[in-house]
Amino acid sequence: MSDRNPVGWFELYVRDMERAKAFYEKVLGISLTRLEQSGGSLENMWAFPMNRDGSGATGALAKMDGAPVGAGGTIIYFVCDDCGQTAKRAKEAGGKIVKDKFSIGAYGNIALVSDPDGNVVGFHSMT
Repeated sequence: MSDRNPVGWFELYVRDMERAKAFYEKVLGISLTRLEQSGGSLENMWAFPMNRDGSGATGALAKMDGAPVGAGGTIIYFVCDDCGQTAKRAKEAGGKIVKDKFSIGAYGNIALVSDPDGNVVGFHSMT
């Protein structure tokens, strides 16, 4: 078995890139970076910060004609200091709290929110 983390990349498909970019930058306190187009089907991609030597996975917001957006069967969890506070920032940025901060026992806490396109994402913290 490889020593790599099992998740290597994610893409959140969105309808309105500027709205989605502003939402995630405000909620996570980060800056997204525009990716050069690598294929004809993707109109616009903005990557989350990446530390090649760090743990976890990175990915991008993606705008692609015909791509499914909104709630689905995949939830991406962003690591944060306090998932309850991050969920509140998500609500202030135009999202909705799906499930407020709750304990997952020895594994910390999580909260679930939906972004302005309806994508459900999670926040994980140990506190």
